[in-house]
Amino acid sequence: MAIAAQATQDRAALGILMTLGAYFFFMLIDTSVKWLVLAGLPAFQLAFMRYLPHFIISTVLLLRKDMSWSSFQSAHMGLVLLRGFLLASATLFNFITLIYLPLTVTGSIMFSAPIIVCALSWPLLGERVGPWRWAAIMIGFIGVLIVIRPFDADFHWIALLNVYNAVSLALYSIITRKISGVVAAETMQFYMGAFGAITLFPLAVVSWTPPATTLDWVLMVALGVWGWAGHEIFSRAHSYAPANTLMPYTYSFLLYLAVASYIVFNGIPDGYTLLGASIIVLSGLVIWWRALRKETE
Repeated sequence: MAIAAQATQDRAALGILMTLGAYFFFMLIDTSVKWLVLAGLPAFQLAFMRYLPHFIISTVLLLRKDMSWSSFQSAHMGLVLLRGFLLASATLFNFITLIYLPLTVTGSIMFSAPIIVCALSWPLLGERVGPWRWAAIMIGFIGVLIVIRPFDADFHWIALLNVYNAVSLALYSIITRKISGVVAAETMQFYMGAFGAITLFPLAVVSWTPPATTLDWVLMVALGVWGWAGHEIFSRAHSYAPANTLMPYTYSFLLYLAVASYIVFNGIPDGYTLLGASIIVLSGLVIWWRALRKETE
């Protein structure tokens, strides 16, 4: 029994480590994009490059696994494509907001997505949401308002795009939950990369601006590799530990962004951002705690 318990703990620890690694890759994407947009590269071009290598890698891996046409088919193709649209549009708008907003602000707003998932789980999934979680949802949205500061003189309307991103990521998560185990992970990866690369290609061609330095070229190409790696690692992490175990560690993304913002851009989050982000994280953890208690009851 002791050996089995130790093996379970080791698998959970590996899942946690993989989650931390996945969000490190996601931090590299946002930090590199902010660097590149400040260098004058258009968001359309960078969003396309975020998906092109992802598309190539996932296609090669899918073909190596199974050369048959069935690998590219699914009975839930509508949801698979909607999932791709939600992530691609959120990626594009996130890259646009990074031109104007600090990394810590965009990251904080995006991390209201788990709160929105909880709010939508009743009408979309039929899951009961109790008073504790409804209170956490309300408090979490107050945290978002503190970060955005819609009535402040420094308010930038572009922050509303990040609200759209959070809603899109919430719907993306709900769809992923519905089709996981029904649609192969490799197939979802393929269509996610394909949708982003194909739909963003015309916009990238029109706005294409050659990077000025070798570093800029490397960062631009690496976006898609990091994106594929982050999603692949995070997906595999769930085979080692349940989502409720991994969820608190996703907030490492905000810590990564704060450190990267300081090191790369000499940016320090202001008091309102820190307060709002803390409220969002606390609300998310309350939702996680209540979901965990519900499973163990």
